[in-house]
Amino acid sequence: MALATRPDRRPSLPRSVWRSTVGKKAVMAATGLIMLAYLLAHLLGNLKIFFGAGEFNAYAHWLHVIGEPFMHRDWVLWIVRVGLAASVVLHGVAAYQLSRRDLAARPQGYQHQRRRASYATRTMRWGGVILGLFVVWHLLDLTTLTVNENAEPGHPYENVVATFSTWYGNTIYITAMLALGFHIRHGFWSAAQTLGAGSPRRDRALKTAANALAAVLTCGFISIPIGVMTGVVS
Repeated sequence: MALATRPDRRPSLPRSVWRSTVGKKAVMAATGLIMLAYLLAHLLGNLKIFFGAGEFNAYAHWLHVIGEPFMHRDWVLWIVRVGLAASVVLHGVAAYQLSRRDLAARPQGYQHQRRRASYATRTMRWGGVILGLFVVWHLLDLTTLTVNENAEPGHPYENVVATFSTWYGNTIYITAMLALGFHIRHGFWSAAQTLGAGSPRRDRALKTAANALAAVLTCGFISIPIGVMTGVVS
């Protein structure tokens, strides 16, 4: 009597999506849009520093008590942090695996390499690495206050001023924000194409939107260290 063969188990839908190139690109696009929404909200909050210590510190305090009394202190903040961390990890892993898959598809280099891609396209990978390292430094600087020599717990305005009163704080931050601008410019365009928003009629509008978003975020974030350096924020 022949033994019955077990039917092959089909992978679950999430696993099937993740294994495919299209699925990884979709994950990158979705997580990229989540991070973009966070950056816009983060910039709006950070710009309160130009209204003085009282308003900026009040904003920083509000972040800890969002949802009270229904939610406990810091619950919403931690939900956002976990969701953002998951997006960063998925985005980075998908980018790395797609890069490896692309290299495996063409193991031998071209005899004549041509620079067809823009500067932003050619530096997407290094830009991602720079931003990843910056996130670590930024957390150590203004969240845990580990590398901020003049930091005082409970004084976020003063801590930001202390960071941008040093040459290395300004250099690290401005370099990372320039990398962010290039990353967003190319990433927004790629996400729109992956999610099916691109078309011959929409391409120009999407490119304009990508350029505008990159410019607004880069200039907005860089305005803060410049404000400290020029004495507008002190």
